Amino acid sequence: MRLHDPWLLALLLVVPLLFWLEQRTRRVAAVRYPTLGVLRVIPYTGVRRWRWILHALRALTLLLLVVALARPQLGKAESQYTGQGIDIMLAVDVSGSMMSEDFTLPSGERANRLDVLKSVVKDFVARRAGDRFGLVLFGARPYTQCPLTLDHGWLLQNLERARIGMIEDGTAIGSGLATAAGRLEHSDAKSKVIILLTDGQNNAGKVSPLTAADAVKALGIKVYTIGVGTRGLAPFPARDLFGNKVYQPMKVDIDEDTLKQIAQKTGGAYFRATDTPSLQKIYADIDQMERTTFNAPRYLDYDELYGWLAIPALLLLGIEVSLAHTVLRKLP
Repeated sequence: MRLHDPWLLALLLVVPLLFWLEQRTRRVAAVRYPTLGVLRVIPYTGVRRWRWILHALRALTLLLLVVALARPQLGKAESQYTGQGIDIMLAVDVSGSMMSEDFTLPSGERANRLDVLKSVVKDFVARRAGDRFGLVLFGARPYTQCPLTLDHGWLLQNLERARIGMIEDGTAIGSGLATAAGRLEHSDAKSKVIILLTDGQNNAGKVSPLTAADAVKALGIKVYTIGVGTRGLAPFPARDLFGNKVYQPMKVDIDEDTLKQIAQKTGGAYFRATDTPSLQKIYADIDQMERTTFNAPRYLDYDELYGWLAIPALLLLGIEVSLAHTVLRKLP
């Protein structure tokens, strides 16, 4: 339970002031008669002793309305999250070879490597509510698709927009790694991590992967490298003479030695993903490796409760007005 605008409770101090001003400014009713005899014949009903009910109803109405204005809210769901203070840059290869369809979506449908990666990363990000994420895409050159942010929805929107071919074809592993490190250079997070995923060898860019790894190490950034692709030959989609989709075998050529050296230099680890389950397990393993030691509660969503106060307040106001004009009516 919380109040969205607790400072509005200060209006409660105004309620007694309003009653005081009402008493000060109230006009005393007067009836001019030459004699009071005509009034003595009017029977005394005792209604006057109950007129305090009107003031009580008015005070309760104002009280409920003020608390309603403060917007009381009730948390609907509570979760435990860990990983507060970790900045993670995702460096993703979007070269043409990522179109190979040697992976499947959770539904079982065959899909290319990038599309499967999107679904896996979505689950990975959802488990790390307190961490900042950023996204660097690289082909023949690197491109920052999303800077570090706590807005995971925006990050995933940018990941969803990633397309194979949006950057000229090639695999600039070193440049992609250096760009991701540049996004983390001025971070003051407790831990800084790069998760680099590629399915090829470095054949483009101006920075060699091992040179970039040395620079990353100097910045205190840990790199987890992932080589993605089945072993041997992978089915690569193409079109035949009639426009039908066919598959051609393409050799999977990952520079595992370089990826292992990058991870070793920076204190990370190298993983090989040959199918969707292994890719999911890799991100789950990284998720467990990069955890801080504390848990904290966090309310995820809130129900607004002001209606439970505003409606009774209006009902009480209606009752007050009805009584004031009927059984508790005051004649001048």
